[in-house]
Amino acid sequence: MMMDIKVLILLFILSFSGNAFGQINVEKEFEFAAQQYQGMLDSHPDLTQFPQSTNPDGSPGNRTSDWWCSGFFGGSLWYIYEFTKDPKWKDAADLWTMAVEKEQNNTGTHDLGFMLYCPFGNGYRLTRNEIYKQTLLTGAKSLATRFNPKVGLIKSWDMFLDKYRYPVIIDNMMNLEFLFWAAKESGNKEFYNICVNHADNTLKNHFRADNSSYHVICYGPSGEVIAKKTRQGAADESAWARGQAWGLYGYTVMYRETKDIKYLTQAHKIASFILNNPNLPADKVPYWDFSKPGEERDASAAAIAASALLELCQYSPKEQKRYYISMATKMLESLSSSAYKAKLGENNHFILMHSTGHKPAKSEVNVPLVYADYYYLEALLRYRKLEHISMSY
Repeated sequence: MMMDIKVLILLFILSFSGNAFGQINVEKEFEFAAQQYQGMLDSHPDLTQFPQSTNPDGSPGNRTSDWWCSGFFGGSLWYIYEFTKDPKWKDAADLWTMAVEKEQNNTGTHDLGFMLYCPFGNGYRLTRNEIYKQTLLTGAKSLATRFNPKVGLIKSWDMFLDKYRYPVIIDNMMNLEFLFWAAKESGNKEFYNICVNHADNTLKNHFRADNSSYHVICYGPSGEVIAKKTRQGAADESAWARGQAWGLYGYTVMYRETKDIKYLTQAHKIASFILNNPNLPADKVPYWDFSKPGEERDASAAAIAASALLELCQYSPKEQKRYYISMATKMLESLSSSAYKAKLGENNHFILMHSTGHKPAKSEVNVPLVYADYYYLEALLRYRKLEHISMSY
């Protein structure tokens, strides 16, 4: 893969620096996260009200379990437990994981990967609790009902987008990891086939010549593309920052699970679009849309991208690996700085500030978001693991 001059210069500098890692103190960041999330637990005794964001008046913005983000709080608690090994975090994670249990039967959303796999998947990985496993397998069956073989994709929203009846959003790539897990645990090859069909059709239709992604592709009953739109981006032809990060993460997972080189190639292309974009700020935390330099940032996009890069680097040649680690490290250094990390006890106990949820709807603009914290903690765990692996850089 050809690299531009900026990348080559950075690699030249890194060749004299000894390694691609910066100065992130993961233990310190998790100590802070635990303190913040203890405050979150203390201020959220109601297990039907899930931490989401901050309202315009500064009050906590909570959601019910059927909201697409309901699994992230429990997932973050599992990550804190994974790092600290303190049983109190295991108990808290279990409480907030089981609070989402009823959504295993929800066939009205494509977001069960977020809602179930983030809490139950991490919980099962760390504890092998059979209740978690059975909940996940039921949820996978529910998610699979949204796949239409004639269209070849998992339907996103049940609501119409304008007049279009079968919208598919780039975010949907994030739910395939859940189905891959279910395929392995159940032996049901159909889950695997759904993932491949969805990823292939997304690869075919969602990406532009510059490797940026549309937010929404609207399909007809036979799988024909009838419109290319946005809902959360600045314009139909713009590159919504979090959408680019979802795609990067999703195709990295596709390569991990299939070892099909076309998915790795696509992940590299998306990474190149993000990292070499002239509108990417120096601190590597994107503006909410790449077409809107100078406007609000989206810390969640940086956290997702950093986590994805720290996996993608493991499938990359040595020099590219160094580059991805250095860029992910810069993102995490920025997010861990006072520019994006809240002060203790503030920010409604969320870790990160300055995310943007849905600016066109004037919703969740320049606020904390629960999934920004989740992917930030995930990225820190991946960073620590890589940092402690003996590799020659």
